[in-house]
Amino acid sequence: MTTLDRRALLLGGGALMLLAACAQPPAPDGATPRYDARAFYETEQVFGASFSPDETRVLMTSDRSGVMNVYAQPVEGGAPEALTSSTTESHLSVAYFPADDRVLLTADEGGNELNHLFVRDPDGTLTDITPGENLKAGFSGFRDDGSAFFVTSNERDPQAFDLYEYDAGSLERRLVFENPGGYQPGPVSGDGRWLAVSRSRNNADSDVYVVDLDDSAAEPRHVTPHEGDASHVPMTFLPGSASLAYLTNAHGEFNEAWIWDPATDAREPLVQADWDVMFVGWSDHGTYRVTGVNADASTKITILDTRSREAVTLPELPGGDLSGVSFSASETKLAFYLSSDTAPANLHVWDLEGDEAVRLTDTLNPQIAEEHLVTAEVVRYPSYDGLEIPSILYRPRDATPDHPAPALVWVHGGPGGQSRKGYRAQIQHLVNHGYAVLAVNNRGSSGYGKTFYHLDDQRHGDVDLKDCVEARDYLESLDWVDGSRIGIIGGSYGGYMVGAALAFEPEVFDVGVNIFGVMNWVRTLSQIPPWWGAARDSLYAELGNPETDLDRLTAISPLFHAENIVRPLFVVQGANDPRVLQIESDEIVEAVRTNGVPVEYVIFPDEGHGFRKRENRITSANRIVAFLDTHLRGE
Repeated sequence: MTTLDRRALLLGGGALMLLAACAQPPAPDGATPRYDARAFYETEQVFGASFSPDETRVLMTSDRSGVMNVYAQPVEGGAPEALTSSTTESHLSVAYFPADDRVLLTADEGGNELNHLFVRDPDGTLTDITPGENLKAGFSGFRDDGSAFFVTSNERDPQAFDLYEYDAGSLERRLVFENPGGYQPGPVSGDGRWLAVSRSRNNADSDVYVVDLDDSAAEPRHVTPHEGDASHVPMTFLPGSASLAYLTNAHGEFNEAWIWDPATDAREPLVQADWDVMFVGWSDHGTYRVTGVNADASTKITILDTRSREAVTLPELPGGDLSGVSFSASETKLAFYLSSDTAPANLHVWDLEGDEAVRLTDTLNPQIAEEHLVTAEVVRYPSYDGLEIPSILYRPRDATPDHPAPALVWVHGGPGGQSRKGYRAQIQHLVNHGYAVLAVNNRGSSGYGKTFYHLDDQRHGDVDLKDCVEARDYLESLDWVDGSRIGIIGGSYGGYMVGAALAFEPEVFDVGVNIFGVMNWVRTLSQIPPWWGAARDSLYAELGNPETDLDRLTAISPLFHAENIVRPLFVVQGANDPRVLQIESDEIVEAVRTNGVPVEYVIFPDEGHGFRKRENRITSANRIVAFLDTHLRGE
């Protein structure tokens, strides 16, 4: 830290939450009840859907204890069994072993993103199978026969992920692919012979190769030769085959799924849509194919019966998006999550011979009535040059022309992320407290075609910021929005946009909420985490090279223009963040305070890039609302 007082920054969560809860104003008669952040964050988060070998349980991750842990959820219903009980580090489920009740899971330390893989034995013993310091490991799948599994690790070279094969019984391992650098390992074929890897030339151009793991002397085989810029990403090998499914935008604006046949070197389209194909996968024996499409910020799932070539008709379900679709090994059961704007994800299991899916979780806090939450609307507004900016609009239930609501422009992370439909506790909390939210997908966002995605390349802090400025004009045009009280909020890249807005357009927004945002691009791009080595050129193409673009990166970094900031600023940061270092927030806070501008700063010593611990999320959310109530609403 710089000269800032650590004791003032490392704020105690319990006292803050008690203060915020006690200070919560009651809702006026007839108005929508207001809920404290604790009510929203005691809504359970669940994900992961690996079936146990006997198909009686589903492995999932849940934060029901306040910290992410691994659970076994019976498919017949009932309470899940806790398989881990961490009170500090988040434990995330990976998969059951195919032939026994051992479990693979992953964890880092305090959000530092240096994940290790662990095996949990049925007696509860946890074994780190990727020991060592300063390494990052990931799971790459089991062989079809369950005899072995594959793990990536950068222990040999921090900038290159090698591939190891582990014996499923003894857990002994052998190196099967030594990465010469520049490759990002992807899926492994079910017989363990082929590895698909990707290689990026820049943020618009990448290729897929296939490595023969049985012949270490063989050169990787080029799957996607092409001219010009085009993105190619490996997805999965087809069951029982060396054929590879991959995504590409080489043939139009949007990602399509294609198949490559190694025997003939032929390529053919598999799934094409009017939006990006997000993923494609198969059940173990290839009987069913699952496809996800990013349709205007919602996920549309299609399940195809490959025998009849007809879509599978799912049982009747509430409205919302499906995710995490997973078949059991016998292909007789289907696990999936269902969520909507007003309902967080819930795990379901469907016996394909039955008429109904069983909902196994009930994640929305019973203290919250779903009818008090808000369904978002997909809207578009014209930017400064006429380009339409797709956005997600949340209107507080009590906002009317007679009682207009203050508003926030919400900017997603990235660059290149996307604000999407679906339940978000933080946004629902803000809207419940009377703040309209417009989650903008400024130019450079994903999901709207490759042309839109690249419109902000090396123009950050300029055209993307102008889109956000125009978002204020759009909000002012709504008669139920208080056009005199509009702020900007965002995390990571979105946090950068907050800093850019306050520094480069200092009179536009009335407040800013910066959640671990980049304030100095020169430093951030010079200190990219080593495990991003294969993607460094893509980041430089997107944002600029600190060695050759120093002047421009300095010009777009809010820290170097902090003297312009005159609006109240809230900053929140994880001390272990490896992407946006704490010094980014330390320095902008100190610089803005010298302007005599109100600044609030919260640091979580046990978090990284994104907050996983419930108490920290509650503290952050309550502090943000209290800040907005003071500096935006004017209470």
